[in-house]
Amino acid sequence: MKKILLALSLLATAAFAADSAKHVQAAEAAKIIAEGNVVIVDVRTVDEFKEGHIKGAKNIDIMGDDFEKQVAALDKAKPTLVHCQAGGRSMRALKVFEKLGFTNLIHLDEGFGGWEAAGKPVEK
Repeated sequence: MKKILLALSLLATAAFAADSAKHVQAAEAAKIIAEGNVVIVDVRTVDEFKEGHIKGAKNIDIMGDDFEKQVAALDKAKPTLVHCQAGGRSMRALKVFEKLGFTNLIHLDEGFGGWEAAGKPVEK
């Protein structure tokens, strides 16, 4: 039974992570941001964004009625770093980015919470 549960867990994890994005933690995300030429998209709510965000981030709430329209207006050729608070909403958002033709996606796996926990700078 344990082997079956482990196998199911591994399959679920693989399916959840089955996307074309590069997955990074806060330290690597900070290096990518420092290099410039990356669009940072924060898919949290406006209120969450106002409480603190990564400098230069564009807030596009995944729950907003015009989420897909706002994402479609972004430059699909630029590297795009997508994140939320913990990684769940941004993983869902990646599907929209991919559907719209974004090919250079980067996902901040632990989200803004991981960014803060790593002591990275926060703008308010």
